[in-house]
Amino acid sequence: MQGVETDYLVIGAGIIGLTIARELALRHPHRKILVIENEKDVGLHSSGRNSGVLHAGFYYSADSLKARFTKEGNARMKRFCHDQGLPVNECHKVVVATRPEEIPLLYELEKRGQANNVDIRLIDEKELADIEPNACTTGYALYSPSTATVDPMAILQCLKNDLLLKGIQISFNEGYKKRIETDTILTTKGRFISAGMIFNTAGLYADRIARDFGFSDKYVIIPFKGLYLKYSGPEPPVKINVYPVPDLRNPFLGVHFTVTVSGEVKIGPTAIPALWRENYKGFRHFDPEEFLQILFYESRLFANNAFGFRTLAFSEIKKYRKKHFIHLASKLVKHLPDRAFNQWSKPGIRAQLLNTETLELVQDFVVEGDKHSVHVLNAVSPAFTCSFAISEWIINYFTI
Repeated sequence: MQGVETDYLVIGAGIIGLTIARELALRHPHRKILVIENEKDVGLHSSGRNSGVLHAGFYYSADSLKARFTKEGNARMKRFCHDQGLPVNECHKVVVATRPEEIPLLYELEKRGQANNVDIRLIDEKELADIEPNACTTGYALYSPSTATVDPMAILQCLKNDLLLKGIQISFNEGYKKRIETDTILTTKGRFISAGMIFNTAGLYADRIARDFGFSDKYVIIPFKGLYLKYSGPEPPVKINVYPVPDLRNPFLGVHFTVTVSGEVKIGPTAIPALWRENYKGFRHFDPEEFLQILFYESRLFANNAFGFRTLAFSEIKKYRKKHFIHLASKLVKHLPDRAFNQWSKPGIRAQLLNTETLELVQDFVVEGDKHSVHVLNAVSPAFTCSFAISEWIINYFTI
C-alpha cells in the first residue's frame, strides 16, 4: 500500500483544521503540511452549518479558554474578512430579560464581560428602544456592539484557496481509519501517512480518533441537532441580534433572533438530542454502534436528569412544532409576523463533549495531546469566532 510522509498532518478540514494549517504554514513555509478530509469539500459539517455569529465573549467565566480567545478571535476574524474582501455585518446584539427573575443574570453576564475586557453595557428599556425598537425586555437589557455576523462558507472557501496557494495539500474524500503507530495512520483510501505531528480536528469524530492515541479517556461526544426557521416576509422584524438570558447550567443560548451577513433574519436554534453523529435527516448515515453508545449515555442523563437534561430533552423536542418555536421567539419582541417564519434551515449537528465521569456537558474548549499528536475535543460555539486565536495557542502550547 502507498506510504506518505509529511511534517504535519491535519485530520479534518473544518474551521479549526484550516486555521491550524494556515498558522503552521505561516510559521514553517518550507515544511510539508497535509490536510485530509473525509468529505468532498471543506466545512460540510459544523463549520459550514454555523450561524455565522461572531460572539463578543461575555458569556464565559474569566478562567475559561472561551473567555481567553473570544474577544481576540472576534477581532482577528473581522480583520481577516476585511483583508480578503469578505462581508461582515456589524449588526450588534442585545440580551433581553423576559421576566424580573432574569435581571440578576444580566448583571452576571455584564460582570463576566467586564472581567474579559469586552465592550458590553447594561441599558434600560428606553435605550433598548433606540437600538432595536421591536425588542422588549423587563427593566434592563445587555448591549454588545462588537457582535457581528459573517458568511462561514465564504470564509472556509477563502481559507482553502489560501492554503492551496501556500502549497498545502488538501486530500478530499479521504478520512482517518485507524492508528498504526505513534506517528502513522491508515486512511480510508488505504494510504499510510506518517507525520512529525498529527492534529486531530475531526469534529464529530474527534473523541474516537483521540482514544486511538490514548486520549479522551473520560469524554464522549453527544450530538445535538440545531435548526433555524427563516423569515421570508417583506420587512425584517429586527435589525440586530436579539437573545434571551441563557441558562448558565448548560452551553445552549436559547431560541433567539439572528441577523445574517446578508440581512436575512432567522430564529433558533434548537438543541435537540440526536441519536447518532450525522443524524441530520431520516436514517442517512445511521451507525448502529454510535446509536447504542449515544443512547446509553442519553438514557443515563435522562434518568439522572443531569444538568436538567430531561427537561431540556422534552422542551427541545417540542420545538419541532413551528408554532411553539415561534412562540418562544415572540417573547423577545413586541410584534412578530409569525406566518413569515416558514422555512427550516439546513440542520447542523453540535459535537458536544460529555464528561462520562460527572455526566456534565463540558462548557469549555478541551484540547489534549503530547509531542506526537494534538486532539481538539470540544470545538463548540464560539469556536468559529475563536478559530484564529485558539489555533495559534494550540501550536504555541503543543509544538516547539
